[in-house]
Amino acid sequence: MTSSGPITAPAPPGTIEELQARLLSLDGSMPKRLKQCADFVAEKPERIAVSTVADLAAEAGVQPSAFVRFCQLLGFSGYSEMQRLFREAYAPRRPDYRTRLETLRASGQDSAGALLGEFVEAGRHSLELLAGNLDPDLLDRAVATLADARTIHLVGFRRSFPVVSYMAYALEKMEIPAMLHGAIGHLDARHALTPGDALIAVSFAPHTPATVELATYACGRGVPVVAITDTLTSPLRRLDATVLSVSEVDVGAFRALSATLCLALTLVVATGARTSR
Repeated sequence: MTSSGPITAPAPPGTIEELQARLLSLDGSMPKRLKQCADFVAEKPERIAVSTVADLAAEAGVQPSAFVRFCQLLGFSGYSEMQRLFREAYAPRRPDYRTRLETLRASGQDSAGALLGEFVEAGRHSLELLAGNLDPDLLDRAVATLADARTIHLVGFRRSFPVVSYMAYALEKMEIPAMLHGAIGHLDARHALTPGDALIAVSFAPHTPATVELATYACGRGVPVVAITDTLTSPLRRLDATVLSVSEVDVGAFRALSATLCLALTLVVATGARTSR
């Protein structure tokens, strides 16, 4: 018989980095509902500091009791203890943009002008999260990898496609050899990946298998991979890749690409500057 009691775990993480490492170690063993909680926390960590467990559970599509079990799995006594960790990490450095967005929706300001305001606020918040959370050493490592590459390959489907297509355009304008992988005609161009090249893989939840497969193939061929992704449980994190994290604040069910495109532009311009020396 399966027990429904508290889930025991080691001592609770003391930092966000420790929590991320524990999530990665538990990724393959979590039941479906707890994985939903993990994905939600990974995508919207800033929400933990200012939300109740009932609110988060509703947004993650689980019962509050499942969210509490998720906290216990990580080593916390309950939600309040985990929330304290996120408050220390996120609350001091961010204004409550979500409150502004909810006020707009509650007041019925859903005209084009009001929506523009919502997307501007969401984009500003996403950019602030990127600036505050991205590891500059990882960014430098990614640029060094791309600058040393003979050819830069790019892959990303669905919402990620505008990102990689823009990067391919910018690289071409800077006369840096680049190849954009796509699904046109179901042609498989993976064999163009050779030692000395590098791959940029962009994927967000729910992840497109084709992106993960090509990144996995590249790693197996000894081709270094620079990954841009969101969730802490992203399959790209299980690869030997340089992983750059980006989180986009959504407006309703729509996620823009403000922070992602900013990161993409930074990568290609920094790469171009380094290769032109």
